[in-house]
Amino acid sequence: GIHAPPTSVSGEPLPGSRLISIVMFPDVPIPDPVWTLITMTWGQIVTHDMSMSMGTTQAKRHSIRCCDDNGRLLSNNPDVHCFPITIPEDDPVFSKFNRECMNFVRSTTDQETGCNPGNKPAEQLVVVSHWMDASFVYGSNQRLADTLREGIGGRLRVEFRDGRPWPPAAANKSAVCDQQTDEEPCYQFGDRRANQNPQLTVLQILFLREHNRIATVLSHVNSHWDDETLYQEARRILIAEFQHINYHEWLPIILGTDNMLKYGLLYKSKGYTNDYKENVDPSVINAHAHAAFRYFHSSIQGQFHLIGEDRNLLTAVRLSDYFNRPTIIEKGYNFDHLSRGLTTQSQEEVDPFFTSEITDFLFRNGRPFGRDLRAIDVQRGRDHGLASYNDYREFCGLPRAHKFEDFSDYIDVERIEKLALLYNHPDDVDLSVGGSLEAHVPNTLAGPTFLCLLTEQFYRTKVSDRYFYELGGQAGSFTPEQLSEIRKASVSRIFCDNSDDLHTIQPQGFLKISEKNPLVNCNDYDRIPSIDLNYWKEEPYSHGAPPYGYQESYKK
Repeated sequence: GIHAPPTSVSGEPLPGSRLISIVMFPDVPIPDPVWTLITMTWGQIVTHDMSMSMGTTQAKRHSIRCCDDNGRLLSNNPDVHCFPITIPEDDPVFSKFNRECMNFVRSTTDQETGCNPGNKPAEQLVVVSHWMDASFVYGSNQRLADTLREGIGGRLRVEFRDGRPWPPAAANKSAVCDQQTDEEPCYQFGDRRANQNPQLTVLQILFLREHNRIATVLSHVNSHWDDETLYQEARRILIAEFQHINYHEWLPIILGTDNMLKYGLLYKSKGYTNDYKENVDPSVINAHAHAAFRYFHSSIQGQFHLIGEDRNLLTAVRLSDYFNRPTIIEKGYNFDHLSRGLTTQSQEEVDPFFTSEITDFLFRNGRPFGRDLRAIDVQRGRDHGLASYNDYREFCGLPRAHKFEDFSDYIDVERIEKLALLYNHPDDVDLSVGGSLEAHVPNTLAGPTFLCLLTEQFYRTKVSDRYFYELGGQAGSFTPEQLSEIRKASVSRIFCDNSDDLHTIQPQGFLKISEKNPLVNCNDYDRIPSIDLNYWKEEPYSHGAPPYGYQESYKK
């Protein structure tokens, strides 16, 4: 039927997604020689900002059961949403525990919610805003946004412990965390996935503190502004910082600067960009969210490092011990140790290798096994009815493959041989599989098919948004002076201004520390510029006083 998962062109079932994960995506740790771990974590916050499918519980147990608690397939009337992942009999991990099935529940579609007249293909629904609007900080609906606000001074709610501001406690902790005791922290943010791993939670906290830092400075600059004005203006500035770092610091790593210039995602000019196109669809492309962007799960490290001020390794922690458990963050000086870890440790190289912490032990919650994120990625692509890798190759300008050897323009022979053993026909290969095997386009982190989809997505996200920070001539446009201040934003400045006691960082935080990118003091505003919020003063700006932004920080 229209909503049935795909089968082989021969009519037979496609190879199981867990089998594909085992054969095609083994764990071979290769640290990235160039990019730090915050590059990976930043990507996670971008994807959370833009996409979350309705009907998925993400990291938590789903109320719909397709397999029983012992990993056996439920034979009697499983739910129509069931699309379980079958586990091979000789599975290197799960067979030891006699598991034969991994729970997988299909995403909710517009046909189920009555938004589709029924004669159109089913489309999955997304429950976060698709704009690049820091919804992970502010929420994607008014009710959540209101609960996150303090109601005074434009600030977001925090709780102080040891003199440090932490996010408020989640209302329903068991829905988003795997606490081992009631005392363990579990936070409320604008996105329910924010407690998923400590690196992500650290970044979420930095953004929360950055909003409150901006609001506090603005309250000094414009003492007559009320809570609503301060909140909206701080939010607007933070979103602009987020967009700027995305397009000028982070995306060039992924998409390549030349590629971004070629397709109008970046410009060499310093003024406004007047590229708003009201007829461009701003919604997130299914193949982007559920195949191309998920390739970067490859950059996840199986262990994360806690790093001291002199950049020595204090300890390395297993990722699967802390899924949905942010408890490590508040202990001692760990917030800063984790922050330094993110900007010191390498991410994993972006390649067809994925750490077993996410392919065997994902969300294991104390058990000796977990789930398989790579299998879930493949299964989710099938659930969403994504066209095949071959179709997207052709869509992106590569020649269509008629036999497996035709993939050899971007996929090496050894991997093509494995594909031919798994799949019956080149047209059967899943997009998330084929795209993840392509050799990268020079100076980017993706092969041509994924690069094409990623570039298209981030072009649309930018030009369809009339509130995009660089646009001029809109009701929400910044002044030229304000815009040139926002262009000083950087990931390193976010860390400097909002950590507990971080003194040094390299100017380019996504890039490993080196002679060209050395550690400098956070007070070195020449090397790590700071936004001067005096340009938001409603009276004429006086050049005599020192900029507020330099003095206000969480360290006081």
